[in-house]
Amino acid sequence: MRRQANPVTLTPVPATRPVAWRPNLAKQKGETKHAALTERIIADIDAGLLKPLDRMPTHRDLARELGLSVQTVSLSYKEAERLGYLSGEIGRGTFVKARVTDRAGRMMLDHSPNEVLDLSIVRGVYLDAHEAASREIFRDMSEGSVADFMRPCRPIAGLDRHREAARIWLRTLGVSAGAERILMTNGAAHGIFLALSCIIRSGDVVLSENLTDHGTIGLSNILGFSLKGLPTDSEGILPDALEAACASGGVRALVLIPTLNNPTGHVMGAGRRREIAAIAERHGVFVIEDEVYRPLIEEDLPSIAEMLPDLGFFVTSFTKAVLTGLRVGYLVVPPAYSIRAASILRVSSWSGTYLTGEIATRWIENGTAQRLLELQRNEARTRQGIATDIIGDHISSSHPLSLCAWLKVPKYWTEDGLVRSLAIQNVAVTPSDPFIAGPGHGGGIRICLGGRMSHTTLTKALMTVRQAFEQLPPVYDIGSMG
Repeated sequence: MRRQANPVTLTPVPATRPVAWRPNLAKQKGETKHAALTERIIADIDAGLLKPLDRMPTHRDLARELGLSVQTVSLSYKEAERLGYLSGEIGRGTFVKARVTDRAGRMMLDHSPNEVLDLSIVRGVYLDAHEAASREIFRDMSEGSVADFMRPCRPIAGLDRHREAARIWLRTLGVSAGAERILMTNGAAHGIFLALSCIIRSGDVVLSENLTDHGTIGLSNILGFSLKGLPTDSEGILPDALEAACASGGVRALVLIPTLNNPTGHVMGAGRRREIAAIAERHGVFVIEDEVYRPLIEEDLPSIAEMLPDLGFFVTSFTKAVLTGLRVGYLVVPPAYSIRAASILRVSSWSGTYLTGEIATRWIENGTAQRLLELQRNEARTRQGIATDIIGDHISSSHPLSLCAWLKVPKYWTEDGLVRSLAIQNVAVTPSDPFIAGPGHGGGIRICLGGRMSHTTLTKALMTVRQAFEQLPPVYDIGSMG
């Protein structure tokens, strides 16, 4: 009998005491006091003296401690927030922002040595059927004319036939958009970048789940917006939290993953989606709906972006639902942003890649995309079943069709200690650090179940995870002590 995991409820943590931090200011000649303080904040965060989610001293307390004006401290905090190092939480204080660091990169491997059982990256499952379908499409393309998709360099937004196929695919996801509103992108991450670039300026406030895809966190550092994570439950962002954040003013956009959120796997129901859309519309907040996992869900769920014709951006791709290497994405923009989005696409990558766009189009037309999608669903269910059987007691949040699971860390372990212990046993997993966009997430470790992995290999990896979770940490590893 498979053990059923209870959905996680992620609630805000109580406000913590400010960190005891007194910077040593060394103002350079001609440098303003607030610039010197900003440099010190950044340097101490980079050096690890100020850690992610540390609560900063209040403006008044730090000003008194350093003999500065409150305005000087406020300017420094605001600048550090604009640069992506701090995050202000209304009514709670200012916190050190979690950033995508070299450490996060090491946790999620960009290569997979044979001896490592890599559960650190979300991949679509890869079976013999995916290999066969790929070889077949390559043969077909090599035997016919390729000029139609290899010769053009326009239109920027995508070839007309490709956008028409995209329109058909999007309709199955609950999005009815004319081809003129659809842009072909190189995956969903590219689409989110384009959508944010259309509407965001440096210093703007963007909201997300308090645990969200690390790509959005990285974009906050690149585009210079202030990312604020909101508390969530088993359906995603809490409407009351969104209402309060929007009512406080200054919120430009909301980026969210309503279906099979990465890393928690939650799915937002139809009612919650309508609540979120209504709040966004009332406050004039743009919504960027990251639906890279949406094709996996068979339930008829409405699109939030579809409810917001003037404010909604919808993003999806084939990378998780059909084939990981098929980096073809579709971005649906509000009518007023078609030209603007295409111009940003042009300067960032000229266009989506026509070659992969042709593969996606042919697979939509001949039914291969749907067939491979069904295989993804079936295999995801099987692998989630294996995970529930082996480590169900440790699963905090997941979904039968998710490609990952979120595990709660036993009280006697730390995340870092578990990650190190598993790494020694050649199993790679990811701690919460790369996903933290706001306080109140409760911590955890993500394991990924996709890729080209036999059930035997997956079972071996998950048994290793279970054994690690059920062992006490070593006494000599101080970093592992709870």
